[in-house]
Amino acid sequence: MSEKPELTGSSGSAGSSGEPGAAGEKFQNPVAGFGVTFKAMFKKRLTEQYPETPKTTAPRFHGRHQLNRHPDGLEKCVGCELCAWACPADAIYVEGADNTEEERYSPGERYGRVYQINYARCILCGLCIEACPTRALTMTNEFELANTTRESLIYTKDELLAGLQEGMVDSPHAIYPGMDEQDYYRGVVTEAAPGTVRQTAVSKGENDKPDEDPIESARAADARQDKGVDA
Repeated sequence: MSEKPELTGSSGSAGSSGEPGAAGEKFQNPVAGFGVTFKAMFKKRLTEQYPETPKTTAPRFHGRHQLNRHPDGLEKCVGCELCAWACPADAIYVEGADNTEEERYSPGERYGRVYQINYARCILCGLCIEACPTRALTMTNEFELANTTRESLIYTKDELLAGLQEGMVDSPHAIYPGMDEQDYYRGVVTEAAPGTVRQTAVSKGENDKPDEDPIESARAADARQDKGVDA
């Protein structure tokens, strides 16, 4: 029966084969690390003087949402709730209502009576924008959304609705005479008709929330939690 070879020795030892390379690596790794450090020391600094000098965002930056209007001032939102269904964070709450001839907010049959976005949940992914069939919802370049309370992060329709531009009349008001909903989306209507005046709002506004508003429930829960923390 043959004897096993001895594992000790100067030239034939098992542990001596990789020692020179290992020693080299132990020396090279710190040197390489310091090389990265010294290389970064002499690079141009990229510090942004924010907020004194705000940085310009990219053209397609995903910022705060905006509810758009037609050129005559009527709202593009039809209250279909597709944006709320597409939201993966459940951050959007929409409640639609029917338009009437005495109180018309959009050219179609319905409009968004209640529209809320909870930016404590919103991840600014833009899926709601893709789901909107009327281009009523877009995203602006505004990104300064931080605030001191969770309730202030819930934006309502009044905060999201685009401002009035030249040629617009604030909704509700009558549809452009002789036009229908399709004419609006084809871009035929370019401004409010002469003599257009704002109608008197008689229906419930956004301040009159439904009995089971999930965002209102979240507000109440946050308020109770804040009181418990302060106590």
